[in-house]
Amino acid sequence: MKDIIEQYIRDVVDFPKPGIVFKDITPLLAEPKVFKLTTQELLLLVPKDIDKVVGIEARGFIFGSLLADRLNAGFVPIRKPGKLPYDTYEEPYELEYGTDLLTMHVDAIKEGERVLIHDDVLATGGTALAAAKLVEKAGGKVVMINFLLELSFLKGREKIKDYPVTSLIKY
Repeated sequence: MKDIIEQYIRDVVDFPKPGIVFKDITPLLAEPKVFKLTTQELLLLVPKDIDKVVGIEARGFIFGSLLADRLNAGFVPIRKPGKLPYDTYEEPYELEYGTDLLTMHVDAIKEGERVLIHDDVLATGGTALAAAKLVEKAGGKVVMINFLLELSFLKGREKIKDYPVTSLIKY
């Protein structure tokens, strides 16, 4: 099944800057049968007793919300600063040059809730770690961090080694 899904992931050379090979999932999203198959395969990787699924802006929203629906869980968006309308927690994370912030509503996760974090790609692990810290600030328990794709050569798992991590496709 993974080989079918992989056929719909396009490499875009020199995006967003020279030297980067971007893994584009839009062809996968455009093909209904492959989109559905991908959701089903992701569901096989995750625990079923989840209270909330956190999706990281922006592509993490796509499968994150579908996983939440299938798991009968709530969905929580984690966004860049200034995008959420209510009081937020903030968590900085490292970029190649400098830092950025992720935010989450302060009332999005209740004390003790079991949380699955989903994003499209595990690269360096910085955004996933920031998301996990936001969940913990709110009192949630990170049960797993899940990805559609993992760029293993960037060693992002090392940054989030304190959490269970799964990914559907590894490069």
